[in-house]
Amino acid sequence: MVLMARRRKARLATMMMNLRSDVEPRTEIPPVLITGLSGAGLSSAARVLEDMGWFVTQNIPPQLIVHLAEMIADPTSPVDKVAVVTDVRSREFVGSLEQIIAELSERGMKPLVMFMDARDDVLIKRFDNLRRTHPLQGSGTLMVGIEREREMLSGVRESADVIIDTSDLSVHDLRRVIEPNFSSIANKRQHVTVQSFGFKHGSPRDTDVMIDVRFLPNPFWVPELRPFRGVDKPVADYVLSQDAAEPFLEHFMEMFDDMRPGFEHEGKKFITISIGCTGGHHRSVAIAEEIGRRLRDRGDLDVNVQHRDISRN
Repeated sequence: MVLMARRRKARLATMMMNLRSDVEPRTEIPPVLITGLSGAGLSSAARVLEDMGWFVTQNIPPQLIVHLAEMIADPTSPVDKVAVVTDVRSREFVGSLEQIIAELSERGMKPLVMFMDARDDVLIKRFDNLRRTHPLQGSGTLMVGIEREREMLSGVRESADVIIDTSDLSVHDLRRVIEPNFSSIANKRQHVTVQSFGFKHGSPRDTDVMIDVRFLPNPFWVPELRPFRGVDKPVADYVLSQDAAEPFLEHFMEMFDDMRPGFEHEGKKFITISIGCTGGHHRSVAIAEEIGRRLRDRGDLDVNVQHRDISRN
């Protein structure tokens, strides 16, 4: 692993040496900063981007991040997609993150910050399974380390462009979340993720808009519909045929149109809409699918629909 790290650093240094300072910047694809809580899946996220053709480097000194961004902005660079992974082991980075973002923004290279998160109980279980200590726990408990890290990174999380809660995601689920978000990042269109969920499994923390559709009749209480899910036509037809469904959908689309300019003004390229019902099997799934379809029909958005709890009991 040491040899691989040395090779990667040598590769990075060689590319930086080949930069020219007299060229116009290439800024179609912003540099990505992957950060978040230890144990929340930073390395897994990095592997997904690496498989998608991104040049990924981990925990480099803060001053090199700016040089790295300049590298991909150079039209002569062999690399056009770069992601940097950083965590609390790079304390200097955490303290200067806002300064780095500001400097890159001034140069027309505003980075995209992806924050990996997870519930405390999930993080504890992951550390226990791996028999690892938390980098900030010192002589205290694992929970103390997690709390310290949350506090340290709270400002970073608040300003992140993308927040991914991996509490209920497998490695394969994480790939399905990341790939649609980043596969079309160069087209500068807003990307909207519409996710269904069940309130009984907890509300998602990685969301911008949350809607409760439990006001609609529940197909669970219709015996012939109970075995199906909202992606199945019998359930979808039942949910969408309710008197309140179409007025709600029309109002929601109008509300989204009103919100969208604000998101654009804030530079928010990734929007997550969460639709909840009781179990996340029927109503929320059908409504999420329909909202996703209507958003796609706009033609100017990249839309991904996912169902967090559709397979849970």
